[in-house]
Amino acid sequence: MDFLTLFLIYVCFVLTAVALLCICPGRKESFLARSVNGASQVLSFVIPVQLQRVTWQVLHRLFHTRSWLFVVLHVALQAAVYGEYTWEVFVYCWELQFHLLLLLLPYLLLAGNMGCFVLCSRADPGIITKSNHASLFKIYAYDGVLFQKGIVCPTCNMEKPARSKHCSLCGTCVHRFDHHCVWVNNCIGAFNAKYFFLYLLTLTAMAVTIAIITAAFLTQVVLLSDVMHGSYIDDQGQEHAVEILFLVQHLFLTFPRIVFMLGFVSLLTLVLGAYCCFNLYLAVTNQTSNEWYKSRRYGCSHQPTLQPHDRRVVYKNIYSKGIWVNLKEIFKPPTVLERKKTT
Repeated sequence: MDFLTLFLIYVCFVLTAVALLCICPGRKESFLARSVNGASQVLSFVIPVQLQRVTWQVLHRLFHTRSWLFVVLHVALQAAVYGEYTWEVFVYCWELQFHLLLLLLPYLLLAGNMGCFVLCSRADPGIITKSNHASLFKIYAYDGVLFQKGIVCPTCNMEKPARSKHCSLCGTCVHRFDHHCVWVNNCIGAFNAKYFFLYLLTLTAMAVTIAIITAAFLTQVVLLSDVMHGSYIDDQGQEHAVEILFLVQHLFLTFPRIVFMLGFVSLLTLVLGAYCCFNLYLAVTNQTSNEWYKSRRYGCSHQPTLQPHDRRVVYKNIYSKGIWVNLKEIFKPPTVLERKKTT
């Protein structure tokens, strides 16, 4: 095994370990995380120490410091997809007389997505300061399990309000902290959660729309060429009817960039769709990602009562007030006055 192969394996293990730490903050090490950590330690015996140090410095810079690198990557990926869509798919579909409104829909979604992206990245997520600490402190009650009274943030030197968390990347405590999103280079909290939800929704809609239009174009090409009723000769000289695999190869050789883009946006649709459904679930149950991760340590329930102290501690979501009120809280975070009216 040459040095390059060994290095690539080592980097893959390191990236997997970092991804697990990013996805599962604050939880006990899983079996997979321990396995990856053990494999990394084994590889560390054959990887030079200097290379290990540089690798961890780069990974720390990427995942544990606030930077615009992922924002630039995000914009570059969007530019690549829309460039291919504009110069090939749009032109071909226009020649095939696709409806103009359908072809323009991805651009309308892009405009809305960029607007939500700017608002989400530049808006105050709910940074807790000495001036607003007293008011934010009164909005949510402590549940006694995930959030307990009297816990002081050692960095901000202030008592943590319920549902808040200190973000190590931003160096501040955030009200109703959800997570730190590297793609918008900002924390997601009480005051920009609505922008993030709309940003994620429009981004998913963009991927779905481009995938549907591209798939419709390729389907139209196949129907017009009548290639499905043809045949081909294999390497042994035998004649076969056209199959799906041959059709995919034919389309890839004819439209390589379009087929590659379709595969990318289709995969993106599945990933974004799943994450969008997860965020919708969090919204209707009035949970944050941070609370959902922490609640995995305990038995979960959405009832607004706690178990007696003489039993095993079980987490109860006391913040859920019904689907409609929970969704309303995303777009209109409660204030101290609103809480007083409901209590």
